[in-house]
Amino acid sequence: MERVLKKGQGWRLGWQPQGEAFPALVGGEDWAIELTAAEWADFCRLLAQLGEAIAQIAPELMPEEHLNCAVESETLWLEADGTAAAYGLRLILNTGRRAEGNWPPAAVAGLQQGAQMLTVF
Repeated sequence: MERVLKKGQGWRLGWQPQGEAFPALVGGEDWAIELTAAEWADFCRLLAQLGEAIAQIAPELMPEEHLNCAVESETLWLEADGTAAAYGLRLILNTGRRAEGNWPPAAVAGLQQGAQMLTVF
């Protein structure tokens, strides 16, 4: 299988199965972090979990009401901050090399779709 790179406004995701230690990549416009397969699996799972949680609570919120929601695994922490219709994401790796990144609200929908598409590979 070949290297796969998906990108859109404000986000980048990559998968390279030959990348032994770090087969995955997540990034924004001007930053990127390579992830282990376990970190990638957690990232995809937590990203979907955040999206589902926000979709479930959105009907209970006023359109301008601010939300802050975080999910965590042993490998990483992911936080959504903004309104249900427009929230940014922040990522922090909890593992040995430590890293941090974020995506603006305009990038989140594309990032979520890209992660779903990339997990098919």
